[in-house]
This record gives sequence, C-alpha cells and structure tokens, in this order.
Amino acid sequence: MQINLNNKSVLLGVTGSISAYKACDLARLFIKAGASVHVVMTPSAERFVSALTFEALTRNPVLTETSESWASELNHIDIGKKCDVFVIAPATANTINKLAKGIADNILTQTALAFNKTLLVAPAANTNMIEHHYTVGSLKMLGVNEVRIVNPQSKLLACGDEGNGALAEPSAIFHQVAKALLEEEFWIDRKVVVTGGGTREKIDEVRYLSNFSSGKMANALATALYLKGADVCLITTMPHAHIPKEIYTIDVESAEEMKDYTIDAVRVSKKGKMSKATMNSSEPIHLIQKKPYLFMAAAVADYTPKFPQVGKMKKSDIGEEWCLELKQTADILTEVNKLGLNTIAFKAEMDEENGFSNAKSLIENKNVDGVCYNLLEDSQSFGTTEHSITFITPNRVKDLGNGSKLDLSFKILDESQALENEQK
Repeated sequence: MQINLNNKSVLLGVTGSISAYKACDLARLFIKAGASVHVVMTPSAERFVSALTFEALTRNPVLTETSESWASELNHIDIGKKCDVFVIAPATANTINKLAKGIADNILTQTALAFNKTLLVAPAANTNMIEHHYTVGSLKMLGVNEVRIVNPQSKLLACGDEGNGALAEPSAIFHQVAKALLEEEFWIDRKVVVTGGGTREKIDEVRYLSNFSSGKMANALATALYLKGADVCLITTMPHAHIPKEIYTIDVESAEEMKDYTIDAVRVSKKGKMSKATMNSSEPIHLIQKKPYLFMAAAVADYTPKFPQVGKMKKSDIGEEWCLELKQTADILTEVNKLGLNTIAFKAEMDEENGFSNAKSLIENKNVDGVCYNLLEDSQSFGTTEHSITFITPNRVKDLGNGSKLDLSFKILDESQALENEQK
C-alpha cells in the first residue's frame, strides 16, 4: 500500500550510530511516498555515511557543521521552518541525553532545540547504554515533553551483544512519521474495530469452506485509521504483515470466532478514556469518550458445516458423492450492540440491477449508519489493488470513484466523519 505524503516535508536527523546507513532506506521511503526530505547530520554521523550520499538520494543539500550557511536556508534555524516534522533516526544515547537536557552543542541538537513542531526520536545504542538509568530517564523526559519515541527492537546488535537497542525497522519509523503528518483530531485516540477477510468454516482437520475475500480492504482501512490517529483493532482471517506493526490485530478463522471477538472488541471500545486535561484538573473526574466505530468489512460465511469432523476424512470412506449438512451462522451485524456505536457495513454484489437496493436495505434491516457498496464482476474482482466504492447513508449517496484501496479508505473515513457531523 502506497502512502501519499505529497506536499509534506520531512527533516531527517542522523547521528553517529552504526545503523546510520538505515537512514538511507528511511529517506527512500519518504521520497517514494512523495515527501520532500532534508537531512541534518552530526559530525559523528559523517564517519558512517557521507553527506553526499543523502544529497544524491534527496536532491537537497545536507546540513552539517561545515555546510551551514546564513546566506541561505541551510542553517539550524531556517531548515526546520520549512519542514513539517523532524525525525532523528538513528538517535544515539549521547544525543538522547543531550536532547533531554536541552544541550545544543552540535548542528543537529541546535536544530532540534530550534524546532517547534512534532519531533520523533528513534533510539539506537548498545543494550547497556539504552537501558542505563540516565538514558531511560532522558527518554521519559522527552516523552513528557511530547517527543514521540519510536521504540528500538531486541536483536543481535552490531557490537555482538544480543538485546534491546537495535534501531526500529525503517518501515516502522516511516509509519510513525506518516502518522504524525496525517493524523486528525476527529480520529485521534478514537477506538475503532475493523473486521476483514473471508471466514473459514471447518469441515475436518484439512478442509474448510470459505470465499474469495482477500482482506486487503480491511488492511487498507486499518492502515488509514492508524495514520489518522485512531486506536485500531483489526480482526481478520487474512495475512497482514505489511500494515503498521502498532495496529492491534486479532487472527481468527471461523464465523463464530469472528462474532465473539467482534462483540468483545466493540464492548471494550465503548469504555471511556481520561483526557490529559482531566488528569491535571482539580475538578471531579469524568471520562472523555469519542464515539467508537465498527467497520464490518469481513466476508462472513452464511453457513458452516453442522458436524465438523476430527481428523481427516478419507475419500474411500466418503464415497462418490458427498452431501455436507450445513447450518446458518450467526449474523454479526444483527448481534453486535450498536448503542453508542457508529457502524459502517460493507456489501459486495454481483447483481447490477438489484445490488444497490440490496446494499441500501442494510441500513434499515441491520440498523447500520452507512454502507460501502461495491459492484463486482466475478470472482476475479476479489484481491485486486483497485476497485470502486459507493458510500450510502440514510440521507445521501456518494460515489467515491475507482482507486486504490488505501485511497478509498481515506475517502470512506472522510464520509464517515461527515456522517457523524450530520447526526449531531
């Protein structure tokens, strides 16, 4: 899924860590997404990667101790003014401790002290250095001052030790920076449940009934919601390795599992959250809760085998014909408690004549707030990178056009926000 960061500008800070070379991969991810990238490097960073490398990647001059100029914008004051976000990756323990104390003794820390927008720090250091109480305290202090920390990972380090301190994967850093650029107040901390994929109904230990749903639409929706700042829970039957790792995921198989986990997740999503203003106030405590959402994008089986078998049934025991006895599965949209919940259903149809009316009928029959309708041609329409969506509400119909699933997801979120505003 290609995230669009067109018209966004990223300031990338690089410090003297062996993982400095990974900042090149991070810069490529931003550029591929359409962002403009500017780089500032400490003198120690230049020992690992040259400024020329980043200039070749970004097509922008790199700010260093020797390149700083007050005859242009290449200085520690002006470079930050034209950037929307500042991410320091990798950030050594030395830099982390300086940032927490407000020390500005090199070009990067001077730039950070002058930067007044969102700052992210991705630590990279030896385990003993990253877990030293000074560094731990500094990271806490940065967090208190609303600096976002991209947590390091545990693995075999370049020094030969194994443990916490390795730089987070460039893709993970990229996703958190993209979130900082794209999040909106309406969605920030709003709890959202997304279901996806086609359920698998067990016949025996090696066979099941299912459908052609790929789960890609749900993955795209969960990604868009994460980037907007929502607290997302994705319940899916399909792979999701390429979505942001911070998204909480629950892997399920059957319609029964999907129902149980969805009902439970919706229940949890309705619990209130204490705001920062409430925490710091002497007034009586009250809970601040944005109305949660359920996006029901899963293709849940209508029927399941009545008597699933233990072990593998042999063809010789079944005979030339096999008549499976099936029973209806529970309707999740009917059973979920929608009180205090905005529910958006998804409806895929192949009936060009009646498909739209079938989709719209869900609003009344299933008591949902909106429906995303998709007219398919055949089984080959599943799993494609692009398709079309019509967003249906009780009062209006909006054709969202044809596009990538991620682009359509952002449009669905815009329409969902407009729908809630109409309900007020």
